[in-house]
Amino acid sequence: MGADVAGQLLVAGLLDEVHLHVAPVLLGQGTGVFGGRVGELVLEGAPVAGLATHLRFRVAGVS
Repeated sequence: MGADVAGQLLVAGLLDEVHLHVAPVLLGQGTGVFGGRVGELVLEGAPVAGLATHLRFRVAGVS
């Protein structure tokens, strides 16, 4: 799922959890995460690091 679709789902209140996988690769300009939409994300558990960093968030609210 891309950032735009994730942002739409966040605003619609259809997300319970967000999993982000962050890799140290620059692919160009790209789209910002959630397309500039803001939600309250609460980190669940510890980040898992390796070749990428894996993060899991619970969605607490949207503004």
